[in-house]
Order: sequence, then structure tokens, then C-alpha cells
Amino acid sequence: MSIATDYISRNADIFTDLARWMWENPEISYDETKTAAKTARILEELGFRVETGAYGLPTCVVGRWGSGHPVIGFLGELDALPGMSQKLQLTKEAAVEGAPGQACGHNLLNTACLAAAAAAKAEMEERNLPGTIVFYGCPAEEQVTGKGFMARNGAFYDLDAAYSWHGNRFNEVPVGTYVGVDSAVFHFKGRTAHAGGDPHNGRSALDAAELMNVGANYLREHVTSDVRIHYSYKETGTAPNIVPDRAGVWYYVRAMTRDAVEDTYNRLVKVAQGAALMTETELDVEFLGGCYNTMPNEVLSRQCCDLMEAIGAPVWTKEEIEFAEALNKTCPQYEECADKGYLDDGPLHTKLNGLSKTDSFGSTDVGDVEHIVPCTMICTATYNIAASGHSWQVTACAGSSIGFKGMLFGARVMAAAAVELIDRPELLEAAKKEFDEKMKGRRYICPIPDGLAAPQPAAAK
Repeated sequence: MSIATDYISRNADIFTDLARWMWENPEISYDETKTAAKTARILEELGFRVETGAYGLPTCVVGRWGSGHPVIGFLGELDALPGMSQKLQLTKEAAVEGAPGQACGHNLLNTACLAAAAAAKAEMEERNLPGTIVFYGCPAEEQVTGKGFMARNGAFYDLDAAYSWHGNRFNEVPVGTYVGVDSAVFHFKGRTAHAGGDPHNGRSALDAAELMNVGANYLREHVTSDVRIHYSYKETGTAPNIVPDRAGVWYYVRAMTRDAVEDTYNRLVKVAQGAALMTETELDVEFLGGCYNTMPNEVLSRQCCDLMEAIGAPVWTKEEIEFAEALNKTCPQYEECADKGYLDDGPLHTKLNGLSKTDSFGSTDVGDVEHIVPCTMICTATYNIAASGHSWQVTACAGSSIGFKGMLFGARVMAAAAVELIDRPELLEAAKKEFDEKMKGRRYICPIPDGLAAPQPAAAK
């Protein structure tokens, strides 16, 4: 064991307690007030210089330690998913009906990155190593805009490298692409009228929203195969006999490159404008923000793969295996996972897959950071293999020893990786060279415009 990995083992209770507390107190995007305060207190207790409300975001927390280069960042995340509350049991049942839950395991993610930052700091202190450690408690990853707002306001540019981690069903380091995204709500304003008595005097905002959706569905035929367009109604009217004067529809546009996202989004806006013209309604586009596709640094990714092998995956107990097996049988993907051989070695992943080159149509604002500085995201097993992402089964595992073990494994890998960058400056130089080659002279342009204000916590409104 290194000094850093031993530190995590000796202080495991601090980190599992934080992860458990976050599981019991989940908060949705931009409302992470208690989580931010708790994270800040622990960072201060661990000897970091702490800034709350960082980069103009009330729930953003940053902890710094050290001085000089290299400056190494760890990307924590504070938010939970709405409506995903779940008890720690084998059947679906909300702990609090309608409440948020850790169905993406951000209680583990935030804690793994915090633990890695603290452990790297501990080894640097003991060995008197140069450099700076920065922990970012980032809000609103689930809205894929938190890190974008942070970057727009100056975050991440002082880093030499950054690490992130995410819970998964597998132990691996993804080097495929997660898609970029733009998010916007299209609000239509019309004119009410009696739908039976004088419909000719009405201008239906709902008609406009529906025509927009028809147009968007025709647009799907004329975009590249990597594009995904999906929507949900926000407002649809009040009663059948009243021509609706208000309607809104929320869209996500996703694609493998930022250019493709922006091109498709601009075409979607034209579809909305056409729908408004056809219905003689007014259109207001509420752009919510967006994020870049991921661009993982393979030098750092291979480094983390090697360290995963050196440190070794967790060993699951009989009780953990039985819990995961029972959860697997509740999952819609159970048969599919069995057919693919994922369950051949048991209900929880025990192997190390190395680099995974599979692309994903999910999105994460880690992609923004990966276009600013060399950065990678590693994954370790924290839930049963057959679970779908954002499911109640993931929530259950995120509050159990299964999640905590995977979290601590990921923290050890990231901490060891950060120290190795200091010990082997040629590794950092190789990561920077790869980053420059991939960027090809381009620079990161924040997808969130300057005039767009970040959402405020509900208590502050």
C-alpha cells in the first residue's frame, strides 16, 4: 500500500459516513444546500482552504491545499435525482414518497473524489511533495450544466490534470464518447377562446407545441445517426373547452460532437419558429444550457487501469453477493445480462475490464472539463450487474456496503494516480501532449451564454 491508499483505509469511516449521510439527505440540482455545507465542513476538518458559493454558484464548494504545480483536480458531484427515493431493501419502496434519491450514486461520487483529494494531500504532506490539490464539489450534474456554469466563471483553467469517478456495474475506464447535449424549453403563447362557441378567436399554444413535436420527429430522418432528440411536455392547457394560451415542451438534443449538437439544436429552433408561424402564436425559447461530449485522456486512462490492477478490486461478502443476486432478479435487463455472459462470474463484478471503448448516449458535464484540461473518469462496480442506470436498484446499492466498497476502491485509484503524476512528470507531459493533439488548436467555448443566470436554490427564491 502507498501512503495515500493506506490513508483511505485508515479513515474509511469518515468517508463512508459522508456517503451514508448524503444517501439519507439527497438534494436535487442547484438545491444542494445541506450537502454543500456538509462537504465544506469535512474539507475544513481535513485541512483544506474552503470556498463556498464558488464561481457564482451558491451550492458550489471548492477545497484547496498546497501550492505550485502540478495542480491536480478532483471532480465531486453533489446532486441527486428527483423522485428516486428508495429504502435499503429488495423491493421497490420509497423512503419518502416523491423525494429525491441517489439513483446515480452521487453520494459515492462526491465522497470518492473528496477521499482521493484528502489521501493525495496526506502523501504529499508526509513526503514534502510540491503541488496543489483542488477538490470541486460541483452542483447540478444531472442537469449537465453545473460544470459549464463553473467553467464560464473561471473554474478548471488553473489545473494541470483532473480525475473523476463514477459508480458502475463494471470495473473499467471508459475511453469511448459520451454525447454532448443542449437543453431548452420552448414556450408558446396564444390566445384563449371558448373551444366550442368561438374557436376561431383562439390561437392554440398547444397546437403550436404539438406541431413542433411533429416537425422534430420529421427532423430525425435528416440528422446524422449519432443524434438523439427527446422531449417532455411542461405545460399543456387547463380544460378541453378552453383553447390553451400557454404550452411548453422541454427538449434535449444530444450528439457525439459539440458541432453536431449545435447544428441540430439550431434546426430545432427553426422547427419551433415554423410551428409558431403556422398557429399565429408567440415563441419564447428558454435555453437551459448544454455540455460537451467527453474527450477522455488516454494517457491518464491507461495510468488508472494500471493502478486498478495494482490495487485490486474489492472482495464481496456472502451477504453482498446474495443481496445483489436478489436485486438482479428484479431488473428488466436480467435475462439480457445473462445472455451476454455478464453474470457468469456472479451478480457483482469482480474482474477488471481495463479500457472500455464503448460509446454511450448518456451525457455528463465532465466533458466540459475534458475540453479544458487533460482529464479522465474511471468506473468501479458499486451496484448489481443487471441494474439499469438511474434505477431504484442503484439507489439501494448506493446506500449499502456494496456502494461503499466500490467508492473506496475508486478513491484509492485516483489518489495513487495524482501522486504518480508528481513522481513521474513525464506522464503529465504525455497527457498534455495528447490533449493538445486532440484539441487541434481549438479552444473550449462554454455552451452557456454569458447572459444566462444559474438557477438559485429554492430557499433563496
